[in-house]
Amino acid sequence: MKHYFVFLKKELMEYARTYKLLILLAVFTIFGMTNPLIAKLTPDLLANFMPGGMTITIPEPTALDSWAQFFKNTQQMGLIVLLLVFSSVLAGEISKGTLINLLTKGLMRQAVIVAKYGAMLLVWSISVGLSAFLTWVYTAYLFPGDGVSQLVFAVFCMWLFGAFLLAVLLAASTVAGGNYGGLLLTGLAVVALLTLNIVPGALKYNPVSLASRSMELAANAIDKSVLYPAVAVTIPAALGLIGIAVLVFRRKQI
Repeated sequence: MKHYFVFLKKELMEYARTYKLLILLAVFTIFGMTNPLIAKLTPDLLANFMPGGMTITIPEPTALDSWAQFFKNTQQMGLIVLLLVFSSVLAGEISKGTLINLLTKGLMRQAVIVAKYGAMLLVWSISVGLSAFLTWVYTAYLFPGDGVSQLVFAVFCMWLFGAFLLAVLLAASTVAGGNYGGLLLTGLAVVALLTLNIVPGALKYNPVSLASRSMELAANAIDKSVLYPAVAVTIPAALGLIGIAVLVFRRKQI
């Protein structure tokens, strides 16, 4: 455990020094502040840009529209930024040789993998938590009295899918070479999961559904029990990927 905490501290300090932490916090802060504003201003913007003489009925925005922006931005842009920021999570140190000195001094290889995942997961948790908190504050101000059901579980599902993607990225980075090999394999894994949805009944267990159906959950279009099977698959899958990353890294020549 000592090796884990030492390397975890080193990782967090490096994220702060290389602006990875700042980039993610800035991106998700912007998302959190603009989600409710976009929902509030979209009807007025559409009305102003309509051609003269043409009228369109636009429903009054609600808190649900604000959270729709949250899930859309997090799923489409937030996760992409997350993966890009951590794309060289392992390959960068291997190519620079910075891990050699640490490993020769007795640092356990499994501590490297577990600490790297722990650091990435902590940064992701802070980022998505900050965005959700700011969205909630601004939504409560702009749309007072509007409630959104099953919101906490919906945000948890989005967070869990991000945690799963980080596990995929770390496992892929231990296998692939180069700074972007892990990112490429992660992209292929996501495409494979999306393709898997064509199999009848696969969506129920597919980790992708945690992100793709989180808005349905918040809109109360589905019950949270619908996503229980996906949660039950995603958690052990993420842990299994970290286990695979540890096994591969133990045998990897640096």
